[in-house]
Amino acid sequence: MPEVPAERVRVFRAFTRFYTAIIGALSEGLLKSPYSLTEVRVMYELANRGATDAVELRRALGLDASYLSRILTRFESDGLVLKARSEVDARKQVIVLTDKGWSTFGELDKRQTQEVADLLERLPEEDQRKLVGSMATIQGILEDAPRPPAFVLRPLGAGDFGWVVHRHGAIYGQTYGWDTTFEALVARIVADYVDDHDPRRESAWIAEVDGEPMGCVFCVRDDDRTARLRLLLVEPGARGMGIGKRLVEECVRFARRARYEQLVLWTNDVLHDARRIYQRAGFQLVEEGKHHSWGADLVEQTWKLDLRSDAAGGTPPA
Repeated sequence: MPEVPAERVRVFRAFTRFYTAIIGALSEGLLKSPYSLTEVRVMYELANRGATDAVELRRALGLDASYLSRILTRFESDGLVLKARSEVDARKQVIVLTDKGWSTFGELDKRQTQEVADLLERLPEEDQRKLVGSMATIQGILEDAPRPPAFVLRPLGAGDFGWVVHRHGAIYGQTYGWDTTFEALVARIVADYVDDHDPRRESAWIAEVDGEPMGCVFCVRDDDRTARLRLLLVEPGARGMGIGKRLVEECVRFARRARYEQLVLWTNDVLHDARRIYQRAGFQLVEEGKHHSWGADLVEQTWKLDLRSDAAGGTPPA
């Protein structure tokens, strides 16, 4: 391979120095906490993975085994984690967050979200879109993957709810021949969300490519213990980019942070691509049956994902 010009190396290094200073990565304690950036990242993985053994955690983060062991020992001393035998494989020891660990992570996550929001708020809307789009481009290139057009996830805003209803009606009508009663159902779901949603326990996201919406998903409350994934959609022209997988992952992460014990969804067996995404995310098919809706004979399916950790002390309260 040709030698990389020295100027490119200089610009790259200058950017990393600038960015680490912006996010405070070199501070002794991240977000004015007693924990370093690496330690907070370990908390993040434990919060989003549930019960995890140390080997999986080390591989996911690329950490030295002894370094990770010191972090986990500190967490255990601070009352943030517990170690227990896995219920799935008794040979493995899993690490889970305690109630104090969930509380500590939740506060740090809230502070980090606010810091980023404050930083972005100082920028014009167009600059915000350029910035996050460029970040997605950097991540995609450095992950050494075939480079699809960058996409970002964002909360829904004015005009997005109408887009959700319109695109569901159009895509399902064109693809499966479903009639307008399906679009009416989507409109009722969206209207209920807008009227009554609790932002602490419900959320929704748009996937955006080059400033245009290309997908969506909603996470809504069923009851105190159960969240429901609804209205997953990816535009046909944007499929294959990983948007559906990313939307489902975001829904699962939110449900965990909101302290739900399980995440359920209702779908139909003709939606093959969506079902594969659910299976890969760990959902299990628990019920199915025939029905006639929207002018078509269909087979409905209910899928469920258990969000509870499998070790004592790590299950977050509802």
